[in-house]
Amino acid sequence: MYRSKNCGELRLKDVGQKITLSGWIQKSRDLGGLTFTDVRDRYGITQLVFNMDENPELCEKARRLGREFVIQASGTVRERSSKNASRSTGDIEIEVNELTVLNESKVPPFTIEDETDGGDDLRMKYRYLDLRRTPLQQNIIFRSKLALETRKYLDSQDFVEVETPFLIKSTPEGARDFVVPSRLNQGQFYALPQSPQTFKPTLMLGGLDKHFQILKCFRDEDLRADRQPEFTQIDCEMSFVHIEDILNTFEGLAKHLFKTTLQIELPDFPRMSYDEALEKYGSDKPDLRFGMAFTELNEQAKGKDFSVFDQAEIIVGFVAEGIAETYSNKDMKDLTEWVQRPQIGAKGLVYIKWMDDDSIKSTIGKFYNDDTLKSWFALMGGKKGDVIFIMSGETDKTRKQLNELRLEMGKKLNLIKPGYFKPLWVIDFPLLEWDEESGRFHAMHHPFTSPKKEDIPRMLNGDHETMKNLRADAYDLVINGSEIGGGSIRIHDRALQSRNFDLLGFTKEEAEYQFGFLMGAFEYGAPPHGGIAFGFDRLCAVMNGQSSIRDFIAFPKNNQGRDMMIDAPSLIHEQQLIESGIKLADPKK
Repeated sequence: MYRSKNCGELRLKDVGQKITLSGWIQKSRDLGGLTFTDVRDRYGITQLVFNMDENPELCEKARRLGREFVIQASGTVRERSSKNASRSTGDIEIEVNELTVLNESKVPPFTIEDETDGGDDLRMKYRYLDLRRTPLQQNIIFRSKLALETRKYLDSQDFVEVETPFLIKSTPEGARDFVVPSRLNQGQFYALPQSPQTFKPTLMLGGLDKHFQILKCFRDEDLRADRQPEFTQIDCEMSFVHIEDILNTFEGLAKHLFKTTLQIELPDFPRMSYDEALEKYGSDKPDLRFGMAFTELNEQAKGKDFSVFDQAEIIVGFVAEGIAETYSNKDMKDLTEWVQRPQIGAKGLVYIKWMDDDSIKSTIGKFYNDDTLKSWFALMGGKKGDVIFIMSGETDKTRKQLNELRLEMGKKLNLIKPGYFKPLWVIDFPLLEWDEESGRFHAMHHPFTSPKKEDIPRMLNGDHETMKNLRADAYDLVINGSEIGGGSIRIHDRALQSRNFDLLGFTKEEAEYQFGFLMGAFEYGAPPHGGIAFGFDRLCAVMNGQSSIRDFIAFPKNNQGRDMMIDAPSLIHEQQLIESGIKLADPKK
């Protein structure tokens, strides 16, 4: 056998055993009479010892080992004289009497350590080497365990795992599709699924009243730390349910996953309406790990001849506790310049300090007396020693900008505790969004989302302004300011679905071409149903306190959507283009 033990399991109780290990050389230390070599596998690191006095030939062989050589070593477990408390095998070492080099290695292009010197692109080009690093291996192992626990929980709730196709029909809603030419149907294309949404209601029609899948989805959109062109979803659907059934079921899933993988007991999740989330935090995915909720000041601040406030649609602010004395004028200038960056785009920032000597220092002191400004502290729950930050302007834009400042202050003031999780459900989303540029409505979630039951008559018969106020039976699961999952009760009635397509700007012909099979299916006894999809990669990252999903994906793409290891996308052979009926445009024309 190549090994009788792995490199992470030997302890003091194993002293005296004769064992065989296999793995990669982490590093070696030549101390003259003794050579120490660390051998590594997925399970840990074990120290090997070679004694020049007892076996000089073997010791010389060990000295020729390079980093990342693959070796097999046999010997006897003994207690270390100088123990390593930071390593699980740090109480023992192996006195080697037999060594075999299974494969040599070139010098790796970056150090394969927990903290590496390799840049992102270099590590992605040599991903197979990067995957040897312990942090990345732990991430991939965590992902595997999370998937297994997801399946266990959903199986315990009588869900059936069903696979849906990857080659589907392109739809105009949502992000751009990745398209695949059909050789057998020249000039026609499949699309890779942005989600399995098209198939979920048909499975409900088929009587599979609880089903799920953990599947790849594809979106051809701009990339960032928490977005990849291909990503994984936990996609679930249930029949004969109301919103409460779904929230309770999948709150249970989230609690199960945290308990079984992180040993964390989550309390019941609070619920917050979409409107309340925007009013209090300027975001539909608020981070509740710290306070600084917003307070609107229109009534208190307008009419005092301060044109910036008087001309604003909204005046809104939050309190930062205990920083009045420690935040200097330079600090305030730096914060102002930070919110004025193009990424945020604020015109300015107003601050009010209530100093320990009871004085008020503010950028708007010439327009408002101290008693007035102190009354704002009282209204906002502030006190002596605190600072109020205020922004003003267009409502949606200003709230969003203030949210960015709130998150930045949460980081600067160390208000976010590591390993602390604050989940919540955001509910009562708008059903539709009006887009001025295109002159039509867009679905806030997707075209199959049902309006709230009490809003259905207004949707079927209301005018244009009524449509802007329709509420969706939709919900998002938010954890620590990240949207982890979202879903809705679905439309299961043909007339209502047809009306929604009308509002979204589909002609009757377009709706029939894209979704005729689905509306036809609704005429054969479609049950009430709803579901939810979790971003699996993002859930992995958030549960581990990380912002990037890349290190939880074995082979991710870079910011340009390229796989650096296999160099994809790439050109294909001209014969393949001919067989698929594709003719590339002449670059000279």
